[in-house]
Amino acid sequence: MTHLVTFAKEVDEDKVTPGVLGFIVFAAMALAVWALMKSMSRHMNRVDFTQVPDPKAEQAEQAEPEPADAEASGQGKQKQG
Repeated sequence: MTHLVTFAKEVDEDKVTPGVLGFIVFAAMALAVWALMKSMSRHMNRVDFTQVPDPKAEQAEQAEPEPADAEASGQGKQKQG
């Protein structure tokens, strides 16, 4: 333990550095971020972005009557009076 005390006296007190432990923590965090980005990229490439049509929406579109603006433009049924 006495050899650490002599080493502490040799260290410049005005100079503050993160040291080896700081580098190891930073490197571990960088590797973790890289691994997460690689995993996310792999998962995003597997996603299928084609949308499946909703069968309920198709049935609702087929059951709708003619739109009101079609009658106004003369395309609807003619009224006889």
